[in-house]
Amino acid sequence: MSTRVPLSDGFVNGEVSFWYRSSGVPAPRRRLDGPLSADVVIVGAGYTGLWTAYYLKKSAPGLRVVVLEQEFAGFGASGRNGGWLTGDLAGSHELYAKSHGAEAAVALQREMFASVDEVIAVCAKEGVDADIVKGGVLTVARNTAQASRLRAHVDEARAQGFGAGDLELLSAAESQERLRVAGTVQGSWSPHCARIQPAKLALGLAEAVRSLGVEIYEGTPVLSIEPKRAVTPYGVVSGDFIIRATEGFTSRLKGLRRQWLPMNSSMIVTEPLPDSFWESVGWQGAELLGDMAHYYMYAQRTADGRIAFGGRGRPYLYGSRVDARGHTHDWTVEALWQLLVDFFPAASSSKVAHAWSGVLGVPRDWCSTVHVDRETGLGWAGGYTGHGVTTTNLAGRTLRDLVLGEQTALTALPWVGRKVRAWEPEPLRWLGVHSMYRLYRTADARERSMRRTSVLARFADLITGH
Repeated sequence: MSTRVPLSDGFVNGEVSFWYRSSGVPAPRRRLDGPLSADVVIVGAGYTGLWTAYYLKKSAPGLRVVVLEQEFAGFGASGRNGGWLTGDLAGSHELYAKSHGAEAAVALQREMFASVDEVIAVCAKEGVDADIVKGGVLTVARNTAQASRLRAHVDEARAQGFGAGDLELLSAAESQERLRVAGTVQGSWSPHCARIQPAKLALGLAEAVRSLGVEIYEGTPVLSIEPKRAVTPYGVVSGDFIIRATEGFTSRLKGLRRQWLPMNSSMIVTEPLPDSFWESVGWQGAELLGDMAHYYMYAQRTADGRIAFGGRGRPYLYGSRVDARGHTHDWTVEALWQLLVDFFPAASSSKVAHAWSGVLGVPRDWCSTVHVDRETGLGWAGGYTGHGVTTTNLAGRTLRDLVLGEQTALTALPWVGRKVRAWEPEPLRWLGVHSMYRLYRTADARERSMRRTSVLARFADLITGH
C-alpha cells in the first residue's frame, strides 16, 4: 500500500465488508441436503430475495417459500453497500416515461419515495436495529459545471411535479450549514433518504424471514435456473415459481453472463473521528453525502463516528468475473483516500481502518426491472445500478403481487416486464466500460476550469447508454 494512505494498525482489506466487523462474518447455516419442492423458490438471500420472501409469507402464510444462497444471507451487495436507503430512481425517468408515459414514470418515483418509509416501518415492527436515521441526502457541486448539472436536475424534478419538499436547491452557504465540504459552490437536499448499517439490515431481515417459516439454505450454490426448477449440487429444488434474485452475481448463472453487467464499487472507512472534527464540518443530521461528478462518490457518517466513503475504483473485470471476497486494489484505496481528504481536509490526520468492494447489477439501458412469467414460473428483479437498498423493497412487494396473480398499482409500474437487450460480447464489453470511466475521470478533471459539462462525458454516456 502507498505510504500516502495512513492505515490503522488493524487495517483490513476485503473479508466481505466493514459492516460485518462488529458481528463477524457469519458462517453459512444449514445447506440443502437433497431434492425438495416448494411453492416459491428464491435464488439469492440478499435484500431482493429476503424482502420477497417476507412479503409472500406475510400475505400468504400457507405458502412454502425456500431461499437458496451460495454463501450466507447478506453476502453480496446487501452487506457491502454504502448504506443509502434512498428514494433515487434506479433507472432513467426519461426511458420509463418513453415506454409508459410521464404519469407512470412519476408514479414509480413516488413509490420509491414511499419505499424508504416502508423499510423504516418494517424494521421498527420486526425489531431490526440497523442504525437507521432519516436525515436526507445532501448533494454537492464543487465547480461551475457540476452546479449547472445540479440546477438542471432540480429543474427536471420541478417539471415532473416534484416540489421543494422533495428536492431543494441550496446555495453554497446553505449547503455548508448542513455539512462543510471543501469547495462547495452549490448543493441540493432531499428528505427521501436514510442512513442504514447494511449488514445489520440484511442479518435482521434474514432472522425476521426465518421466524415467519421461510427456509433459507446457505452454502448452496445454484448451477442453473430452469422453468419450475433450480439445480444445485445437492439436489434439484422444484417450485411453481423460481425467482432469480442474484443482482451482480447473475453473470455466474448458466446462459446469463451478458444479462446484467457486474459493476464493481469500492469503499473505505476511517477510524472513529474526534469530536473536534465533527464540530469543524457539521454533519449533525446523519445526512447521506453525494456529489455531481461523473466519477461520483457517496458517503455516510456512521453510527460510531466514522466516515464511510465510496466510489468506483476498478469498475469491471474482463468476462464479467466477480471477486467475491471484496479485496480492493491499492490504487483504489489511495484514490478514495485522496478524494476523502479533498472533501474533508481535517480528516487527513485520521487513518483508514477497512477497505472492501462489491458488485452491483447494471442492465444495458441502466434501468432496473422486475418480472414474473406465470407460464414458465420464472421471475426476477434487479439491475438496480447502485440504488438497490430501497428498490429491493419495492421489488419484493411487486414480486409478491405478481406471484399471487394480483393486479395492483405496483404491478402497473413501468419497470414491470421491462425487456432489455444483453450487453455486447467481450472484448467490446470490457472496452466500453473502461472507456466510459476513463472518459468520466478526464471530464471531471477538465470541468474544474469549465462552465459546462465536458463533451467527453456526453460521449461516455453515448457509448454505454448511461
